Amino acid sequence: MSEKIGFIGLGIMGGGMARNLLKAGFELTVWNRSPERIAPLVVAGAHPADSPAGVAAQSDIIVICVSDTPDVEAVTLGENGIIHGAEAGALVIDCSTISPTATRHIAAQLRENGIAMLDAPISGGSEGAAQGTLSIMVGGDAADFTRAEAVFAAMGQTVTHVGEQGAGQTVKLVNQILVVGTMLAVSEGLAFARAGGLDLERTLAAVSGGAAGSWMLSNRAPQCIRDDWAPGFTIDLQQKDLRLVLEAADEMGVPLLGTGMIFQMYRTLQAGGLGAEGNHALVKAIYRLMGDA
Repeated sequence: MSEKIGFIGLGIMGGGMARNLLKAGFELTVWNRSPERIAPLVVAGAHPADSPAGVAAQSDIIVICVSDTPDVEAVTLGENGIIHGAEAGALVIDCSTISPTATRHIAAQLRENGIAMLDAPISGGSEGAAQGTLSIMVGGDAADFTRAEAVFAAMGQTVTHVGEQGAGQTVKLVNQILVVGTMLAVSEGLAFARAGGLDLERTLAAVSGGAAGSWMLSNRAPQCIRDDWAPGFTIDLQQKDLRLVLEAADEMGVPLLGTGMIFQMYRTLQAGGLGAEGNHALVKAIYRLMGDA
């Protein structure tokens, strides 16, 4: 008999991930801070719960996908958190992107109650969440990773056990450095092509299959060309991740010159009220510098 799964956090990423767990045949119990997001999952076959503790009480493995470190702390250790509902032997899989240091602290608190934890942040945007093609980078005990493999397989395509507790979060921060750096290059390339009077779609077709090709170029540049700023991942969430990157880099003494600059560029877009747009709207910062907003 397969293990019963709980899911906490049904937002832009979590909703698709939870649906894929249902499609894979898992018995699923769900909770979300905004109750209106629960109803569609219940229609699809999930069981509702009234709190994270309620999810945990009905589940062997509990998946979390929420926005930031305080949110994970609240749903795991807070009042009505997982720690108050899960039985010893339960496994928590945190797919949020949070501080590696906080991850290790949360895992230690859960471990004292006999609850194991994997940090398993995700990459691939809302498309990957919906299609079950996410990249998942997992930190924690190897036996817990093996136990969770069927759950990961329902949600992702590239699943890698990268090391001990906290390693998953650290690898995700590496991912975010690469994502925003690539998006800056895409933005500058598009701005250069536009200023040169090129057909942007033909330009994209010409360069995508060569050494300049990337996921961000193939998936986000077409949105930029269409002025489609719908988020696969919002600027506000990207900034949260970059804050984590820069905090960790400061602790380790790593100079991240480009990432720091991109953080400030996104900040200008947030100041202009664009925080809910997709992170590919970084191109707007370049256009504004050109006087071509």
